[in-house]
Amino acid sequence: MSTETRAKTSALWAPERRNFTVGLILIITLAAFEAMGLGTALPTIVAELDGHRYYSWPFTVFMAASAIGTVLGGRLADRRGPAVPLLLALPTFALGLVVAGVAQDMPTLLVARVLQGLGGGTQIVALYVMIARAYPEEHRPKAFGAISSAWVVPALVGPAIAGFLTEYLSWRWVFLGLAPLVLLGAVLLAPTVRRFGSGAEEGAAPRRKGLPLAALGASAGVVALTWSAQNPSLFSLSLGVAAVVALGASIRVLVPAGTLIARPGLPVMVLARGLMAGVFFTAQAFVPLTLSTVHHYSPAMAGVPLTVGSLGWSAGALWQGGQRALSREAVVATGLLLVGAGVAGLTLIAPEWGPHWLVFGLWFVAGSGMGLGMASTSVRVLELSPADERGFNSSALQLSDMLGQAAMVGLGGVLVTSLAATGSPAAGVVPLDLLLTAAACCAAPLVLRSRREQMA
Repeated sequence: MSTETRAKTSALWAPERRNFTVGLILIITLAAFEAMGLGTALPTIVAELDGHRYYSWPFTVFMAASAIGTVLGGRLADRRGPAVPLLLALPTFALGLVVAGVAQDMPTLLVARVLQGLGGGTQIVALYVMIARAYPEEHRPKAFGAISSAWVVPALVGPAIAGFLTEYLSWRWVFLGLAPLVLLGAVLLAPTVRRFGSGAEEGAAPRRKGLPLAALGASAGVVALTWSAQNPSLFSLSLGVAAVVALGASIRVLVPAGTLIARPGLPVMVLARGLMAGVFFTAQAFVPLTLSTVHHYSPAMAGVPLTVGSLGWSAGALWQGGQRALSREAVVATGLLLVGAGVAGLTLIAPEWGPHWLVFGLWFVAGSGMGLGMASTSVRVLELSPADERGFNSSALQLSDMLGQAAMVGLGGVLVTSLAATGSPAAGVVPLDLLLTAAACCAAPLVLRSRREQMA
């Protein structure tokens, strides 16, 4: 094998990048373990801390804090370089893990989740900007494929490990066991961050007014919308409407101009990311419910399709990483259509007479679409971003992902509970899945149109 060939096939593992690649994968893996493990340990946590009335809030405050960290981290990366937000984010995330591990009451645990959200939101944006600086453009798809694959092992064994720790040691080790490894990841990242991460790119980052206020508005909107969806009432409906208004006003500041009207180029990529995440996770939220209540699956078996979807996600992400010549718009459109096909198929398994065994294949297809589309939107956004706007555009991508999920899952829950009973959800799940399918299928042509207009 020639030197040139080796350089093309091993950029992620070249000596000057090897530690950074390992650290990148380790940090993402640890964040995934924490996310997967919390759901398993939370029933025990709230029982021990007498916090049943706060059951959903560890997720809610984490998401809200992540929105703030994502925006501010992106802006800081553009103005000062990604090293500064990373140096702030990794210790903050590790501190959040320690505070959660020693928490003696629910308010302390919620403070810990805020710290984790701020650190997690900041670090992912800073790592995206570091990927643009550390890896040649043609190797970035493999880097994002590696990030997606880092979720597979946590998806497969994270809940089991968290369950073992919770049952035989203490739920506290779900958090405390990860903190030293986060610091190890920081050590592995440090040499490359020092080399590539200091200082802003040439040229001043464009001034953007109102980013902190918009970040707070988006954060408050996420909290209000989530609470409204979980506590249906006339007041909740009013609060939910106000949350949607606040989110809409904030999003206009936090994403590239033209995102909400699917303008070709960067805007449509950011919009596609949010729609794809919203469609997939909203449909997935009702898969275990349908399987357990309609087809009488055990809790363990009802969760298996989610693991299968994670495997599909990894397969799609790894495949796209090796396709340097393909149009990213075409890959994203294909991902949207695969997600739409998987969600459309769920309408067949929602009724009692439905062939429920199809769900395993359907969710592998949908997961593959997510692997293709999510990694490719990241690659394309970095390609289209001026160097001094990579932080802002990467944060916009993460926010679109986050807010797309929050808004669509919340509204989907309202639709299902309005049309069907919890014990017989098909009357609500079927129309929801049809609407989600339509959203995915309508988004795909918009992405392809962007490709045609850029080629014209």
